Amino acid sequence: MPLEVKVGPPQLSIHEGHAVLLSEPDGQIKWPSAKGLYFRDTRLISSWTLYANGVPWALLNGGTPTSLDARVFLTNSGFASEAGQVKPHTLGLMLSRHIDGGMHEDFDLINYGIKPARFNLEIALRGDFADIFEVKSGHVVRRGRILTAWSDDKQRLTTTYRNKDFSRGIAVTVSNNNSPAVYANGRISFAIELEAGCTWHSCLAYDLLDGDLCNSAPMDCTKDSDKSGASKRLAAWKSAALKLETSNEDFRALFEQASDDMAALRLPVVEAGDSQFVPAAGLPWFVALFGRDSLIACLQSNIVYPDFARGPLQVLGAMQATERDDYRDAEPGKIQHELRLGELAKLKLIPQTPYYGTADATPLYLITLHHAWCCSGDGGLLTQHLKTAERCLDWIDKCGDRDGDGFQEYASRSSAGLANQSWKDSGDALVYSDGSLVKAPIATCELQGYVYDAWLRMAEIYDALDDAARAKKLRAKAATLFARFNEAFWDEETGFYAFALDADKKKVLSVASNPGHCLWSGIVPADRAGRVVERLMRPDMWSGWGVRTLSADHPAYNPYSYQNGAVWPHDNGLIAQGFKRYGYAEEAALIARDVSRAGSFFALNQLPELYAGIRRDATNFPVQYLGANVPQAWAAGSVFSLLQAILGLQPDAPHKMLYIDPVLPSWLHNLTVRNLRIGEQVFDICFGRTDEKTRFEVLKGDPACVVLRELTVWSDQLKRSSSIKVSC
Repeated sequence: MPLEVKVGPPQLSIHEGHAVLLSEPDGQIKWPSAKGLYFRDTRLISSWTLYANGVPWALLNGGTPTSLDARVFLTNSGFASEAGQVKPHTLGLMLSRHIDGGMHEDFDLINYGIKPARFNLEIALRGDFADIFEVKSGHVVRRGRILTAWSDDKQRLTTTYRNKDFSRGIAVTVSNNNSPAVYANGRISFAIELEAGCTWHSCLAYDLLDGDLCNSAPMDCTKDSDKSGASKRLAAWKSAALKLETSNEDFRALFEQASDDMAALRLPVVEAGDSQFVPAAGLPWFVALFGRDSLIACLQSNIVYPDFARGPLQVLGAMQATERDDYRDAEPGKIQHELRLGELAKLKLIPQTPYYGTADATPLYLITLHHAWCCSGDGGLLTQHLKTAERCLDWIDKCGDRDGDGFQEYASRSSAGLANQSWKDSGDALVYSDGSLVKAPIATCELQGYVYDAWLRMAEIYDALDDAARAKKLRAKAATLFARFNEAFWDEETGFYAFALDADKKKVLSVASNPGHCLWSGIVPADRAGRVVERLMRPDMWSGWGVRTLSADHPAYNPYSYQNGAVWPHDNGLIAQGFKRYGYAEEAALIARDVSRAGSFFALNQLPELYAGIRRDATNFPVQYLGANVPQAWAAGSVFSLLQAILGLQPDAPHKMLYIDPVLPSWLHNLTVRNLRIGEQVFDICFGRTDEKTRFEVLKGDPACVVLRELTVWSDQLKRSSSIKVSC
């Protein structure tokens, strides 16, 4: 039997809301590192170590049973004590943690020796209160003052940081033990006297402070964590979300973990007095509101949880730019890129307050609005967000098209802005064929596709709102863009689309994954789609673990780079949906097979943000990218994209219909979806593959409302007017 290989970062991570704990597998935070307890973009604890009479404990095993909980089993090394030598491995210590607002920590000791044990249990902790941007960069600047106070009466250690009007703090309270703690020399210490066979317990509660705001730690011990508010919210999500059953264990496990991750990554955001949940981009660096990431996560997840987009649509709409601000790359009508809450943002030392340097979030907002309507059938979404949508349309025309040539271009005006403002936003991601950097302003191919798709979807929305004139105008604009794009970006010699147009409107012919998004958006003519699919599946692009971001034949290719050769699950999910949109179900299933197989190698079956683009062979496995976010919202959501590609799901809640185009591949013989909500209807549907054909049976819900329809038909219908009407 072959050895099972699991890869991933050697760490434990738990999180809830804006609180994130990253530790070593033994539960400790060893300075210096990027690990720590983070809250609202500030690292409150930068060092946390545990000792028995000054001697470190030894790790047995550590793990995270849920996104909220960690358990670590430790034993002692041998050490000298007042009562004599304590032999190794005679003491057992279980360290348990649970996050819900703040963090609760439990210590459970047992003496397995035949003699009493007397020693000091010491917890050394320190906070640097560094901004998360500076932790990531490895260059931390102390700007304010840290003060620490210990109260014997309250058994509480309070540490605060203040710089001008920015303040963070943490209060650690000891409780539930018969050994009062003392604090000295940077350590909370307990005098332990433990008879043979006896146990000792203590709790530490970590309250997280943001000025006058306190995120209180849960009071119940971790063994009762399923009673916490956060646990109940996750359970409610799981109960309401889509369920999947299949005999393919890899795909089932990947789906279940993705569903759990997407639920756990939701951030509470208060907007106009109303709390909304929005998806954080990912751990540890991107526990924040992002425009592009949140919207793509919605497009992936609406089919799993139809109300998923409500929070992002409301919050991003409320933060839509109203004026030009070059430092933040803001323009009227533009949807934000990133909002930060740490010291650097508070003091306006970075533009993420919020920052608007993204060219694709604005058309993606329109696509998400339409998709949310299709999944929920709620016409109120359209009327609620119509003004935001119309400002998005204005931005696309006036600012997104910087030079009036009919294409979307971007270039930062900010001294601290992003040079690249498409989804490939690293500084070296856009390269000419010789490896040199593309000159801005840059018009990437997928941006044109997003706008094309957004215009067609908004046309259908205007039809529903009984504004035929606006709908007709948008369809005409989409048709013009379709023709001009296919003239300007297509390269007949290579049979592929240009990656981008540069500042001189010259084609950038580097072979990259971006044209796959053009299939997803529908801007590719049917007679060219096969050539695009074939090019993306050649060995230089297809790694065997997924489509690479850049061809392995390119001078700038590096399988371990961020966006010049690595594999991104979300990229592959959208490409798979694009393949299926044009009828290439077999190729879409190949992506689904190999990305899901890659996911099975990662710890907890969590797909990371990206992994190396090395070539798959019979003896290797996916390789972790250093610094990848795990979990990450659109990486988790890629599993939902793959499911949609396999089943060809076309929700049409406004018409009370679900259209499907299922093609189960040979590696996925059976699949049942349960609790599939389309508007007010709920379906359980069983799919099976026999004689190379896919059949289905509606187990729950009205069978007349589930109809076979090829995705190519849906694409054609999107270009024509709809009969549905919504009351304003």
